[in-house]
Amino acid sequence: MEKVFITGMTGFIGAHLARLCHSRGMEVHGTTFSKEEQAVAEELGNISKVYYCDVRDRKSVESLIGKIFPQKIFHLAAQSFPTVSWEQPAETIETNVVGTVNVFEAVKKLKLDSVIVVACSSAEYGQIFFDPKNCPVSEEMPLLPLHPYGVSKVAQDLLAYQYFKNFGIKSVRCRIFNTTGPGKTKDASADWALQIAKIEAGLQKPEIFVGNLKTFRDITDGRDMAAALLAASEKCKHGEVYNLSSSKTYEMKDVLGKLVNLSKEKISIRVDEKRLRPNDEPIISADTKKFISATGWQAKIPIEKTLEDMLNWFRKI
Repeated sequence: MEKVFITGMTGFIGAHLARLCHSRGMEVHGTTFSKEEQAVAEELGNISKVYYCDVRDRKSVESLIGKIFPQKIFHLAAQSFPTVSWEQPAETIETNVVGTVNVFEAVKKLKLDSVIVVACSSAEYGQIFFDPKNCPVSEEMPLLPLHPYGVSKVAQDLLAYQYFKNFGIKSVRCRIFNTTGPGKTKDASADWALQIAKIEAGLQKPEIFVGNLKTFRDITDGRDMAAALLAASEKCKHGEVYNLSSSKTYEMKDVLGKLVNLSKEKISIRVDEKRLRPNDEPIISADTKKFISATGWQAKIPIEKTLEDMLNWFRKI
């Protein structure tokens, strides 16, 4: 039975990936760190082995990987919020960069033949998105990150590349674009769905507070993204980098409209000045031809299904 090790398994994409790997008959192992994800850890404990691990702790990472001897490693553990990275830049860099080094060093020291899929980010392109002429963005575009989180993801990306070049470790770098769905929190779509669930429960007035609705975003369901990462581990060329997204771009005003139409209550929309960002990319979209050519993967879940499932998830919690 193939063994899979997922760092950050109790995170949004990690949990969907764990369920998918289990459904494919794999032996699933993974890490958790956040106390906020305890419920997810307990659920995944029924289908996988969950270990508490801080990826910044080199000995703990090495001990776990040496215990499991996985054929596939998905490195998803990260401080993943750009806003938090401004408040905690050192912690962001340490978690994302040192954590990545620890995973690769463990594989190197143990002389494993594992494939390591590294969850990189569209945030690496940064400034590129402010010129719509650059979109959809291909992997050849310059990396111009605009916050410590983006910088940390560039470092992860290039570390994976150099470990392949210098030591032959089978890395695949996946630049993940906007991903949402059931289990997601703290992005625009999830924030709106949560507000609707609160309104329906009588916990909030029938008003949704929003930021800039005139931006366009390439959005993928987390379950589709899990399938993309698994496909990357099986079919992508080692050492290469790939954009991962649905290649379907939506104006955020339309995404909000789809969610409001799912509400059981009549809702008004109000702009909250605090939710407006001083610099907001007009469009974020990906050129995914390279990934599709390598894997044949296609996003299958329509955004209407993604939003409905996400809203229903918030209604239950």
